[in-house]
Amino acid sequence: MKSVYEINEKIMNGEAVVMTAGEFKESVREGKAPSLSDVDIVTCGTCGVMSGTFAVMTVPVAQPGTFRRCEKISLNGVPCFPGPCPNEGLGTADIVVFGTTHASEKYGGGNLFRDIVEGKEIKVVAESEGRVYENEIFSDDIMSARIITSRSAFKNYSAFLNCGKSPFNTIFSVLPLGGGASEATVSGCGEINPVQNDPTLRFLKSGAKVLLDGAQGRVIGEGTRSSDKKPNLSAYADMKDMMPEFMGGFVTSKGPECITTIAAAIPVTDEKCLEDLSVLDCDIPLPVVDVVKRDDVGTSDYGRIWQGTDLKVSVNPLNCLFCGECPANLACPTRAIMPGGGIIQSRCVSCGTCIRTCPGEVYSMDMGSVTFGESCAPVVLRQSDRSKAVEITEILKDMIERKEFTLL
Repeated sequence: MKSVYEINEKIMNGEAVVMTAGEFKESVREGKAPSLSDVDIVTCGTCGVMSGTFAVMTVPVAQPGTFRRCEKISLNGVPCFPGPCPNEGLGTADIVVFGTTHASEKYGGGNLFRDIVEGKEIKVVAESEGRVYENEIFSDDIMSARIITSRSAFKNYSAFLNCGKSPFNTIFSVLPLGGGASEATVSGCGEINPVQNDPTLRFLKSGAKVLLDGAQGRVIGEGTRSSDKKPNLSAYADMKDMMPEFMGGFVTSKGPECITTIAAAIPVTDEKCLEDLSVLDCDIPLPVVDVVKRDDVGTSDYGRIWQGTDLKVSVNPLNCLFCGECPANLACPTRAIMPGGGIIQSRCVSCGTCIRTCPGEVYSMDMGSVTFGESCAPVVLRQSDRSKAVEITEILKDMIERKEFTLL
């Protein structure tokens, strides 16, 4: 056995052996499962739509003494909740912003968070005692800003089908989900998800260090709706250290949602750790649920989603038909598609929407399928980005090896 303190000492001495979850799992598949002497830390990650994301910040509104208490406020049109501190006479407002609050059908809290981190101009509109105050600010003007997740990184999610006859608008799809159980939408990064590799939250407990949207933060505790069967995390980190490519908005057929990324370093202290870390995609059940009635209709597995499929969208610009208005560009939930067959990789989350909407078949990606009973449905939308999850595990590994991230 090894203790967390011993492994932490090895990190600080530059002696820790670190593997990403992908490297560890590949060794298991090859029949060369690492032993306690082979590895000290495994970095895990997940990236995708996580509705339970919000921000707490203090923003400048007007000159000190201008108003007593902010009664109503918005940032880039996104409604915010002022308080609880009145900041009387200071000209500032303490606010809470939900990642799923909508300014419009295409812009919400998740988009706002990314715009702040990218250093874009943010328009503040506030009301107090019948007067309206406006201000234009940038991230450096925001006195404090922290993102908190109320629930994130579920160990296991569900795949959704629409068993009804008519298409159905839902937060789990960009386009209406086709009827007759003909299409599936999925979430979850499977075997590399932090909670999947520490299912009892033995290490991912209150105070544990994590990366939240690329910034060093900590676990607050279990998130809302956490259970023994489906545990999840609540975490926080400062926005000023976040990486925009790991966050943002994601437009669904019911309005904008929020993209969040979490990575964690799991210490390998004993055989139980190795057992938990050895679980593969094909071993992880994926419940299949009717999105309308929320009835269970079967169980598939994550191997059908992430093994033998594509993690990223492939592009063939030569197929572009140069439509007047690019359908893929209009439908893209993260504004990653450029007319003419281009993709802004820092925005793309490989959801697959472009594949369904481009008439010229410029975009392609094998997204797998789910089984339920004797039936099978192709996946038409992924709400989780395994490629970005892999990337954040590699970033965390590098940080540990450079002694920039420790366990304690």
